[in-house]
Amino acid sequence: MIPSDAQPGERSRQTPTWLIPAIGYAVSIACLYWVYRGFDWKGQLHRVAATDLHWVALAMLSDIAVYVCQGVRWRYLLRPLAAVSTWKATQAVYIGLFANEILPLRSGEVIRVYLMRKWSGLPLPVVASSVIIERLMDGIWLVICFYISSLIVELPGWLERASQVLMLVLGGVSALVLWAVLHKSRAQEAVRSSRWGSMLRHVVDGVHDMGRSRWFAASFLASGLHLALQVVPLWAFMKGFHLDRSPWEAAAVLAVLRIGTILPQAPGNVGSFQALVLVALGALGIDRDTATGFATLLFFVITVPLWMAGFVALMLTRMRLTDLHREARDEDAGQVS
Repeated sequence: MIPSDAQPGERSRQTPTWLIPAIGYAVSIACLYWVYRGFDWKGQLHRVAATDLHWVALAMLSDIAVYVCQGVRWRYLLRPLAAVSTWKATQAVYIGLFANEILPLRSGEVIRVYLMRKWSGLPLPVVASSVIIERLMDGIWLVICFYISSLIVELPGWLERASQVLMLVLGGVSALVLWAVLHKSRAQEAVRSSRWGSMLRHVVDGVHDMGRSRWFAASFLASGLHLALQVVPLWAFMKGFHLDRSPWEAAAVLAVLRIGTILPQAPGNVGSFQALVLVALGALGIDRDTATGFATLLFFVITVPLWMAGFVALMLTRMRLTDLHREARDEDAGQVS
């Protein structure tokens, strides 16, 4: 948000709002070109037709369980602050995911925070801090998953470097969270003079209460289950696609996907998703055409249930996605103005 007293020169130096989404779309198009150039579509049709639908069904059902688990974890995190039902938490998660499939830059994260603020009555910064803690937990478990997978599968060097950067970032954020949990008054004093002092005090209060709750440990364990459940759709679809691979190799593919899509990209990570799966399967020794066919079908297997569940969750709110997006952005802008 540009302050009302900004000078014309300052306004002109602001980054155009279209630039970052444009970069995301450009990356998506470049990835799609790289993945599908020279791909033998007709030659892979028999492979697609031979896919075992029983394993596909398991992949879809387990993918639904992933986000129900995420809803349970969110409920545990917020339990010291507000009584939130698993249904409402999961509904907000699915609406956010549905929005991510349509809108760029993961706008669904802002929407799900707004919905939870609306349903729980908690301050927006507190709900936002719970999402940051979620991501911190996910990162810790992802690093663990990556380390174990790297002992079993030889992964690309760039991925190892990315995981090291992720570890450094996690270490820094974890230190700040731990400090706020153990030294609430000092943390509040540190943010008091900030231009966002009021908002950051809410964040400190929320992090302190969540971190000292007995439900925090349950949330952390639920995060481990959340990551483990994400392996199941990949492994099940490998079986359905007649790729004889172990769950640990599926975990390696998941590690590549999660680390490679940390930064916001085009809606649904289209393009980068297929490219990352192609890279991961190539590291497992799977030929390019087979890997491309697998990545193409996998994208629909794990996103179609998400589209359907997210659409139903949105319809139950009796609101349009565009309205939710606008209200969420307006409230978010009001917090930082």
